[in-house]
Amino acid sequence: MTAVDHHTPIPFLDLRQPHAALEDELVEAFRSALRSAQFVGGPEVAAFEREFAAFVGTAAAVAVNSGTDALRFAYQALGVRPGDEVITVPNTFIATTEALTQAGATVRFVDVRDDTLTIDPDAAAQAAASRTVGIVPVHLYGQMAEMDPLIALAARHGLWIVEDAAQAHGASHNGRRAGTLGTLGAFSFYPGKNLGACGEGGAVTGPEGPQLETVRRIREHGQSSKYVHETEGYNGRLHAIQAAFLRIKLPHLDRWNAGRRRAAAWYREALDDIAEIRLPVEAPGSVPVYHLFVIRAQRRDALQEHLASRGIGTGLHYPVPLHLQRAYQHLGLGRGAFPVAERAAAELLSLPMFPELTAGQIGVVADAIRAFYR
Repeated sequence: MTAVDHHTPIPFLDLRQPHAALEDELVEAFRSALRSAQFVGGPEVAAFEREFAAFVGTAAAVAVNSGTDALRFAYQALGVRPGDEVITVPNTFIATTEALTQAGATVRFVDVRDDTLTIDPDAAAQAAASRTVGIVPVHLYGQMAEMDPLIALAARHGLWIVEDAAQAHGASHNGRRAGTLGTLGAFSFYPGKNLGACGEGGAVTGPEGPQLETVRRIREHGQSSKYVHETEGYNGRLHAIQAAFLRIKLPHLDRWNAGRRRAAAWYREALDDIAEIRLPVEAPGSVPVYHLFVIRAQRRDALQEHLASRGIGTGLHYPVPLHLQRAYQHLGLGRGAFPVAERAAAELLSLPMFPELTAGQIGVVADAIRAFYR
């Protein structure tokens, strides 16, 4: 194990190292865009769509401007309309749900499993009702939700499934990757994701057919061809420069994910004997990609302050469940509605996680946590 100066800051996320390693390729891609003057759509976007679909293992991918657009356009392509009800979880970023309500649907929150903090299939089954049209499982922190019972539930009730795979590029469950098990999958390429653009980006994955054709129209102002608008839509296109950057990064993604899993294994070894924290649980058949390494900690806020005082960056994902946010107070869901998600929100602490994290750095983090509870 390489020695690490305990006084050297350890960032929560380091985006500089991978970009430094790829800088020449990224700069050349930018120069190429300047020379071709193709900035929106075009061959770079089409090539990235083919390559990302192949990586995921799905028939097709449609690149869009952001992960939020990926969700919004997927919902709209599936025909979400006022009066519809969609089941999802409260321990996620608001992008999961805001696109649903903006389309007119009602969000039906359900609680999560205590071990993985992904959607509880039994709770989803109990929530399914006559107005329910779909389920949005969130593949949280890089681990996929338990999909088999959700797929069976959807089949029984005629529901669609949109996988929120914003944190799960390359994660798998029983040998199938995120973005291939639902009706459609939605990915984000926000810079901090496992596969991140140098700006915003997203993609919808699924079988080739009318739903993805609808996504293509929606991202282009509802156009079926230039100046022919079948519906209103959005300006939701992925920029060609971002597609070029993502194409450069994509071949490295499996190696980066392996680096995250290696770091997670080091964390488990270093933190296993600290009784005051709970480590992430890997579900049977699951191969997570550790977008985040999230522990559950007693006296979480004080621990976070202690780590910050030692130059160790951390994050909170997510400190206030959505049903307790002012944006959703109209649903009338107070404290106690979803006890597992609420209890976890008070305990969760995201530790430094990125592919280049070293065993020495993890040792420093572990020593600092151990010193706090001593």
